[in-house]
Amino acid sequence: GDDFAVEIWELTSGKRIHRLEGHKGQVNGLAISPDGRVLASAGWDGSIWLWDVESGAAIAEMTGHESSVSDVAFSRGGETLYSASADGTIRTWDVASATEDRLLVTHGFGVNELLIGDGWLAYGAVDGGTRVLDTETDEILADLTLDRRPILSLALSPDGGRMAVGDGEGFVMTVTTDDWRIEDDYQVAGHGPVWALAFTVDGDSLVGGGIDDTAYIWPVRNELDAPIMATRTRGFLRDPGEMTNGERQFRRKCSICHSLTEDGVRRAGPTLAGLFGRPAGSVDGYVYSDTVAKLGIEWNAETIDKLFDLGPDHFIPGSKMPMQRIVKPEDRQDLIDYLRDNT
Repeated sequence: GDDFAVEIWELTSGKRIHRLEGHKGQVNGLAISPDGRVLASAGWDGSIWLWDVESGAAIAEMTGHESSVSDVAFSRGGETLYSASADGTIRTWDVASATEDRLLVTHGFGVNELLIGDGWLAYGAVDGGTRVLDTETDEILADLTLDRRPILSLALSPDGGRMAVGDGEGFVMTVTTDDWRIEDDYQVAGHGPVWALAFTVDGDSLVGGGIDDTAYIWPVRNELDAPIMATRTRGFLRDPGEMTNGERQFRRKCSICHSLTEDGVRRAGPTLAGLFGRPAGSVDGYVYSDTVAKLGIEWNAETIDKLFDLGPDHFIPGSKMPMQRIVKPEDRQDLIDYLRDNT
């Protein structure tokens, strides 16, 4: 999560078993070894961690990428770990020794997603690059790149016969893995990206997630009768000409994670209702990071200005808030005025 931690949960009881801490940045990707014993995590801090699933103990921290690590994937045998990074590379790591093996791909643009199959590795990149490599020879088996970017999600059907690709423009492409033929390519989102994809257990349907707080299920070969996700325009996608500058800053920087009122709608962050004069970390029912809970400040014009001037990662190191700034003082003031009037 954004709180730099990995958590393992028991499905039957819904209870957290382990909280794994070590990353110094947002955790972007996870992978479980084929034998279920080792968990790999990829972080914005450029590190990869290996963890013992049963005990929750850290096995090793591995570094080598020059930027954030976007995703990780184990080989079918579990002896090799693949990692993708915003530095535009894919690297391989020896799991037993927790050391870097080699530089596998230099794509140039950041690589977002990895997917391992039977004898192949697929990856999706920021520039829309979508390629499949032979894991034995490193030969490119298929270049499935279209004119849409970035690639944000990859999924493999349970039988391994079909791969799905989701992008930032709301399209899903399905490909048959025996001949790497594009089977279908269709738009599933009215607005925004396809953040996540997964096949159902029988492989007959795809589950997708976008920006409208809803998961959708589509029959794989019957897309014309399937619902289109993200058909309503989210607040942060509104025409800037329809808003004041203060509201525009709120919609862009705050509205995904925070509501202005106590509306009961679940979001990643606490409600901003009653923000001014409120001690940090004091909204009932919201679980704060230890950093915010012990911060000891009051939210007011000065502290809100510092939050967006310095960025949450510097003003409140270790908080769950995403790394972002509002550089112009007038934009920060407009946001503060808007929040004062609407919370």
